Amino acid sequence: MIKAIGLLSGGLDSTIAVKLLLDQGIEVTAFNMVTPFCACTRKGCRHEASRVAAEFGIPIKVISGGQEYVRMVKNPKHGYGRNMNPCIDCRIFMLKRAKEYMHEIGASFLFTGEVLGQRPMSQRLKAMELIEREAGLEGLILRPLSAQFLPPTIPEKEGWVNRAALLALRGRSRRAQMELADTYAIRDYPCPAGGCRLTDPQFAKRVKEAFAHDEDSVLDMTLLRYGRHFRLKSGAKVIVGRNEEENALLKGLAGDDDLLLEPVRIPGPVTVLRNTAASEDVDTAAALCARYSDAQSAPLEVKIWKKGGEPVTLSVPFASPELQPL
Repeated sequence: MIKAIGLLSGGLDSTIAVKLLLDQGIEVTAFNMVTPFCACTRKGCRHEASRVAAEFGIPIKVISGGQEYVRMVKNPKHGYGRNMNPCIDCRIFMLKRAKEYMHEIGASFLFTGEVLGQRPMSQRLKAMELIEREAGLEGLILRPLSAQFLPPTIPEKEGWVNRAALLALRGRSRRAQMELADTYAIRDYPCPAGGCRLTDPQFAKRVKEAFAHDEDSVLDMTLLRYGRHFRLKSGAKVIVGRNEEENALLKGLAGDDDLLLEPVRIPGPVTVLRNTAASEDVDTAAALCARYSDAQSAPLEVKIWKKGGEPVTLSVPFASPELQPL
């Protein structure tokens, strides 16, 4: 039986692509890469891809893009789209990783859920050819949803897949995919258009600002997803949680050198102070913590601690700093 690696996000297009190849008797293994910028669902792309793989009864390999991926986002060879989305470089990066896994398990080719003309930067024919070439996968990437509009690939030429049974979709409309979802009884697809926070203007602004301050770790990028962010004069960063879920996440994500702040006996936000070397930054962070608490009068007691350390209490006079979120 011919083995193939299918890039599976958990979205509608990649789910249909997996279904098409399974129906042709291909032994499919799903491949999913998670990054700090995934935005498919609140639970993340990994959750959706794993759910779809389980429903199809196929194995899935989930990897993290890691620090190497963040470096690529910071300096993409082929530039950005409308915001901070390096779509061409991202695709090359992911396909190179998938190619390594393809060789590791002895698969013969890769396939994706891409649709010709669906995304302006990476799903044009010239861009697809460039991506294949730079990933070292010329002729080995099958795109089942648009195969009839694309030159035959090695899997088609070799007869591993039946080209006539593949589709002829193109453009940005999802109507045909939704009709196919009904035909194949595919339910609960959360992100038919995919999800990447780097295409969101506000999130992209945060990323650009963080890079300008040399905040370019995986943790830095992950924290951009949560809370209100403030940049202090010293260059330090303050992150203020917006709800109970974010408060819990910020407590868990804060680094060993970060300071955590939280109101005492009054409902309020968990606040994280990062990259500080100035004592006045603590006062500012505490004041921001107080600003977004439920306290009605001054002073407010705020506890401050590092992970694994004992908290100390600071009395905050409620003089809220003249700072606006990034």
